Amino acid sequence: MGSLIFLALLLGVMYFILIRPQQRQVKEQQARIRSLEAGMIVVTNSGIHGAIAEVEDKVIWLEVAPEIELKISKGAVAEIITDDDDDDHDEDNNNDDLAAGDADA
Repeated sequence: MGSLIFLALLLGVMYFILIRPQQRQVKEQQARIRSLEAGMIVVTNSGIHGAIAEVEDKVIWLEVAPEIELKISKGAVAEIITDDDDDDHDEDNNNDDLAAGDADA
C-alpha cells in the first residue's frame, strides 16, 4: 500500500517537473509561430537574424541582407526580436567595448 502511494507521488512530481513545463514551451512556440508577420525581426534556431519579408502557409521568406531572402520553415523561428531586445543588446555591446578599451590602456 505504501509503495503505491510512493509511486503515485513520484509520478505526480515527474509530471510537474518534466511534462508540464515542456507542454508550456510547446504552446509558447506555437503562439510565436502563429503571430509571425511581415516586417518582424526574428532569429532562427541556427542563429540567422533577419526580417520577415513574406509569410506563407508553412514557410516564411526571411530577408537577411538587401535583395537576399531565405526560405525557411516557420518552426525554425526561435525568437522574435523587439525594440527592447535591441536596446539591451546594444547596451551589452557598449559595456564590452568599454571593458576592452580599459584593458588596452
